Amino acid sequence: MEKYYLEIPTANRKKDAINYIEEFHIFNSDINGTGGLDRFLDNYEGWLNKLEEDYKRIPNEEKVPARTFFLVRKSDNKIIGMINIRLALNEKLKKFGGNIGYSIRPTERGNGFNNINLYLGLLLCNKYNIDKVLLDADLENPASWKTMEKFGGRLLREYYDDVYANCTVRDYEIEVKPAVLNYKKEMEQYIDFDNFIV
Repeated sequence: MEKYYLEIPTANRKKDAINYIEEFHIFNSDINGTGGLDRFLDNYEGWLNKLEEDYKRIPNEEKVPARTFFLVRKSDNKIIGMINIRLALNEKLKKFGGNIGYSIRPTERGNGFNNINLYLGLLLCNKYNIDKVLLDADLENPASWKTMEKFGGRLLREYYDDVYANCTVRDYEIEVKPAVLNYKKEMEQYIDFDNFIV
């Protein structure tokens, strides 16, 4: 059985990380959960510095502390997804964006990898003592919001967002500890705990 883990981005992943973003451009796909990597393709080292700053940041109404990870498949050492976890929320993020953003590369979609991605993210949230997480997804992206529902996501509201997204958005809340415990048996078979950063 294939195993997966979250990896902290490092300099030796530069080529792989840029290739990850380039695939989204090829497929004309939205880019989410990458900690702004798509804006640093010509300055990968600058992105790594930004991630360090993100992690150490004191929360304010402009920015909050966050961590960004690669989802890696052990068998071929390939980045198949990314996840960004905001460790605190300001008022803006409580209304739009929430705690977690994630993505799976276009050529790897449809295989349930975002279930693994989100579960690993919830494990980290548990480590950081985050009791509940807020997430959102476009109504037209059922793969994303069904992933949230799989782990007990409770629909808080559905609304048309004309400020940030210009589409109908669904907001969800997941209770972290119950999600981690209730899906432990199902999900841990996919996790490479030897490499996972928890």
